[in-house]
Amino acid sequence: MNVQKQFQLKPYNTLSLDAVGSDYVEVDTTEDLVDALNYAKAQQLNVLILSGGSNMLLPEQIQALVVHMNIQGIELLHEDQDSYTIRVGAGQNWHAFVLWTTAQKMYGLQNLALIPGLVGASPVQNIGAYGVEVGEFIETVEVYDREQQCLSQISAQDCAFSYRHSIFKDDPNRYVITHVVFKLLKKADLKISYGDLKAAVGDELTPENLQQQVINIRQSKLPDPKQYPNAGSFFKNPIIQLTEYEQISSQFPTLPHYPQADGSVKIAAGWLIDQAGWKGKQLGSVGMFQKQALVLVNYADAKLQDVQATYRAVQQDVVQKFNVLLEPEPVLFDSTGLIQPHSQ
Repeated sequence: MNVQKQFQLKPYNTLSLDAVGSDYVEVDTTEDLVDALNYAKAQQLNVLILSGGSNMLLPEQIQALVVHMNIQGIELLHEDQDSYTIRVGAGQNWHAFVLWTTAQKMYGLQNLALIPGLVGASPVQNIGAYGVEVGEFIETVEVYDREQQCLSQISAQDCAFSYRHSIFKDDPNRYVITHVVFKLLKKADLKISYGDLKAAVGDELTPENLQQQVINIRQSKLPDPKQYPNAGSFFKNPIIQLTEYEQISSQFPTLPHYPQADGSVKIAAGWLIDQAGWKGKQLGSVGMFQKQALVLVNYADAKLQDVQATYRAVQQDVVQKFNVLLEPEPVLFDSTGLIQPHSQ
């Protein structure tokens, strides 16, 4: 095990925040992971699990063991008349994996193309786009349970998947995801209900075309993190009560909205931010992207406090205009590597 000291994490988080980890190790196997966790325990260090770095807000100094997950591999576990069951290493690149499934005629994940990050992070946030959430296609999540000190499997049902949420967010220091088992379809069931996607797909109703149109739309709206460091969609789409929605829509009838099964209504955070005047607006070196108001961009060597100042200003203006509090998606870490709430 090669533990590196005072390791620069700027290239490993897509917001390109200047952050130095006191201890850093890359793990390629579950055995490596166990060794790393034992090292952290012996050194009395907290553990910060680093995946693709696309959903994190890091301080300048982190006194912790940063464990970079690099477990690779795709394995076919089972095939029947309708589906394939495959086991995927947590370190696999998510977008490359989605492209691979489509090439193999394994369907379900096409709407989730071009989402940044690694496979192991996908269940944590229950990543979703264009009417599909990854939890719909997960059978089990393989983890190292730090509380029980053993490898374990958690069924999708026990993951408690909901909008941008899972048990892995409720108890972030207990489980380290090593592999994800997906059940993918042999016959595609295309989800094209979102307006811009439906128009783009047109009459060519194939999973290959659906995937390509998702990529095209995302590329047209979202900045390349290599050119404009960002963490993807920065705020969750708020889910509000029907009465709240009716009150807002009476004044703003063009508000994009998506009725939920429980009677609540999901509304578009990007639209709220745009209407509050933040699309393309900067506060110092941080701003909301000119093509997609939902994306916060680091334009010039911003630090964590610069990012916080900007997103809090956005929150304040949206509350003032709509009385809706936007919740950030990225996870905020403190100087000891522990997750912190986004305080106002």
